[in-house]
Amino acid sequence: MGTIVAYAQVERIERDRIQMTILLRKLSWQRTVGLLLAASMTAVAACSETPSETTTQEEATENVTTEELSSGAEGLVGEMVSLRAEVEETVDDTSFLLEDDQLFGGEDVLVINVSGEPFVLAEGDDTEVQVTGEVQQLVVAEFETEYELSLDPNLYADYEDRPVVVAQSIALSPDPGDITANPEAYYNKRIAVAGEVEDKLDGNTFTLDEEELFGGEDLLVISTMASPQANDGEKVTVTGVLRPYEKAEFETDYDFTWDLSVQEQVEAEYTEKPVFVADEVYPSAM
Repeated sequence: MGTIVAYAQVERIERDRIQMTILLRKLSWQRTVGLLLAASMTAVAACSETPSETTTQEEATENVTTEELSSGAEGLVGEMVSLRAEVEETVDDTSFLLEDDQLFGGEDVLVINVSGEPFVLAEGDDTEVQVTGEVQQLVVAEFETEYELSLDPNLYADYEDRPVVVAQSIALSPDPGDITANPEAYYNKRIAVAGEVEDKLDGNTFTLDEEELFGGEDLLVISTMASPQANDGEKVTVTGVLRPYEKAEFETDYDFTWDLSVQEQVEAEYTEKPVFVADEVYPSAM
């Protein structure tokens, strides 16, 4: 009996030793990759002509241009980005490709929609879209488990182990002139608009200065966020829905806490005019 126990203990010790060896090798490999990545990013920073050309973590949380992504997609893995481009091709109901010759090293970027809301772009519609999400390395099996998706391995074979954007937010991003010409076409559709904060009426309400919007008139933005990042003079991107201001409907749909002066100003200046109800407000790199 003692011999059997001894053998069992030896087998357990040997099994633990093998598992520890595998773990140490894995950690060593990860450390090596991390050091190589750090060295690569340092080299890029050292060669930059000006400090502003280096993509920092703070900048990555703002709108990231396609040119910035093209030179550092691998370095942005794990970072939140927001970018604007045309849809090149729909892969399936979950994913699509964003068009740009410089994007992700000169190739179209795959966007995987995990927002919980379907995104459908009419055939022939060349309106750009605003995508906000995290850059991740695509591993189909892991994505299916983590995001409860069903991805066809054949469709995603070319993108396995490559950086993709996991989109928490997707919105149409029409040109200001298009909105000006026909605001009704965008009513109650999720869109993204960029501009400069002109006047902050209260903690959740401000005007967006965009000369091309609404014949040069400022756009009233009403945020449903608790504390939107919007200070006077700051350039921001807002995502949400455009709708005409009807007092009764807004009081029913939203729980705003305007004081009397703000209520009177909004009613006097914006009744039946387009206003933007934003669920996201963030710094813009426009």
